[in-house]
Amino acid sequence: MAVKKIALVTGGSRGLGKNMALKLAQQGHDIIITYKSNQDDANAVLSEIAKAGSNGAAFKLDTADVSSFDSFFAEISKYLQETTGKSGFDFLVNNAGIDRRALIPETTETQFDELCNVHLKGVFFLTQKALPLIADNGRIINLSTGLARFVTPGYAAYAAMKGGIEVFTRYLAKEVGSRGITANVVAPGIIETDFTRSVFEHAPQAIQFITSQTALGRTGVPDDIGGIVAFLCSEDARWITAQRIEASGGMFL
Repeated sequence: MAVKKIALVTGGSRGLGKNMALKLAQQGHDIIITYKSNQDDANAVLSEIAKAGSNGAAFKLDTADVSSFDSFFAEISKYLQETTGKSGFDFLVNNAGIDRRALIPETTETQFDELCNVHLKGVFFLTQKALPLIADNGRIINLSTGLARFVTPGYAAYAAMKGGIEVFTRYLAKEVGSRGITANVVAPGIIETDFTRSVFEHAPQAIQFITSQTALGRTGVPDDIGGIVAFLCSEDARWITAQRIEASGGMFL
């Protein structure tokens, strides 16, 4: 049986983050999730984590607000010290995200900055602040997107941020490797979550086209992603680092 460890999953109150948190809990690990505003959703996830036999806690965090990271990690350390006797954790999953879709001529500076603050700047500095707390031989999983490989108009800014995360992850893997920590990227294709609900509801023809251009002949669901993250956090994945794993069902090959 796997040794119980502790995972921090940002944006773990819904969508892909929820699935990742639950998959890790089902493997016997304790979970810390963050949420931005909906504490009820976070509490519902904690209930499911408890049903899986693991301990869980939820903390409010805006990953765009770098100035809040010191106090956030102080709160996390205090919680862990009181409940486990140690102040650190083992796995960091940078999952929290937002969607701002616009063609390049229509993209505003505000939209660009919002995407950058969450998907690039926020991930960089949250990881920086987390590094002293991540145990040796730990794991860092960053989320990218299939859109960093193939092109769907309207996602230039979003995909550019995720491309930056892919480069950042390779540098991160090199810098933390001496501690036995691995750093990898998971890049989902289109997944049916509240994050993509508007596309599924308002552009069914686009979904049909994407499905026709996907090797496995369907769009993804959260269960297609959570297990990959759980695997990368396992001992079996200890020799995988600095890699981009696309989980898109073979979109646009």
